[in-house]
Amino acid sequence: MDKVFVDTDIVLDVLTKREPFYQYAAYIFSKADKKEIKLAVSSLTFANLNYLLSKKLGTTNARKKLLQFKTLVEVMSVDNKIIDLALGSSFKDFEDAVQYYCAIENGYPILLTRNLPDYKKANIPVMTAESYVKS
Repeated sequence: MDKVFVDTDIVLDVLTKREPFYQYAAYIFSKADKKEIKLAVSSLTFANLNYLLSKKLGTTNARKKLLQFKTLVEVMSVDNKIIDLALGSSFKDFEDAVQYYCAIENGYPILLTRNLPDYKKANIPVMTAESYVKS
């Protein structure tokens, strides 16, 4: 079973049905629902999602959506080591560095994002939801 770490943008694609990305993101999360793949996100992703969804849907609806979503993923902690690795990295975007090291430190060998350019120096496969589904 694949273990796949998912960046915030992929989750937003499915939760807000953003086109043209929704179809592939939804497929991945349906595979997780069927226990065919194991998905993980960072605790930072939940903080980001709550903020973004609350602005769009209101606090109550955002929390309901996140409670439903949480059943599909394992939430990885962002700890002192991950922050140190991210701070010391060559990533231009700190949030991307946190996501990357969270995946690495928790043994997730694949990272899905729509922001491929920020992961050029990654030591694990980094791909879009579409490229993962097609592989």
